[in-house]
Amino acid sequence: FGKKIGGGILLYGPPGCGKTFIAKATAGEINAKFINIGLHDILDMWIGNSEKNLHEIFEMARRNTPCVLFFDEVDAMGASRSDLKQSAMRHVINQFLAEMDGVDSDNEGVLILAATNAPWSVDPAFRRPGRFDRIIFVEPPDETAREEMLRSMLQGKPVADIDTKKIASSSADYSGADMKAVIDIAIEDKLRESMSKGSIQPLNTKDLLKAVKQHRPTTSEWFSSARNYALYANESGLYDDILKYLKINRGNK
Repeated sequence: FGKKIGGGILLYGPPGCGKTFIAKATAGEINAKFINIGLHDILDMWIGNSEKNLHEIFEMARRNTPCVLFFDEVDAMGASRSDLKQSAMRHVINQFLAEMDGVDSDNEGVLILAATNAPWSVDPAFRRPGRFDRIIFVEPPDETAREEMLRSMLQGKPVADIDTKKIASSSADYSGADMKAVIDIAIEDKLRESMSKGSIQPLNTKDLLKAVKQHRPTTSEWFSSARNYALYANESGLYDDILKYLKINRGNK
């Protein structure tokens, strides 16, 4: 694949909605190796070492084709160069861009994916053709997905009959991480009840609905910020998917 696909793919959306899982699944679908890179794998306190680390990461991917090279929280590394006061970080960004362009090496067989919670903080140079020229909005799981998550996360736990559909319909905009938090809250409350009664009390629908009310979706804060960017900094239509999800018409802002 690689050059046949061309460029890279930037996944963006609220935290906890499965961007990393999508990247892993992509590697699985195309039978490619998966290399997951975080900021700590690149940055070094010594001048010039960060660029060397980044080059070696790309070289490792090129030696292991076919390969999906995934950069998590790329906004931390690909912040707009105009916002950066430290020239050292500018050099790292320039190195990243040069590696993506394949100036000194061939990236054929390497699919570059990246994830960010803040696409508006990523340097526009990253989004030029041949780089991250395809940007995909990863929205919170829908009701069907939330129901499947509940079933999966509750496996192996002491549960009574649970109406997963009712809980899923009561948890709109909850991320996968939020659904896990809801279950954790319900389990904590049930543990206290079990200790006071001297026997294990199974989770039920009421317990989980109570936990949903206690835990607000963490995506809400993200959408508050994203809405403003989608309405007032969206000349190219880059964030139209956010408006579509929020059911907002750009013409009626």
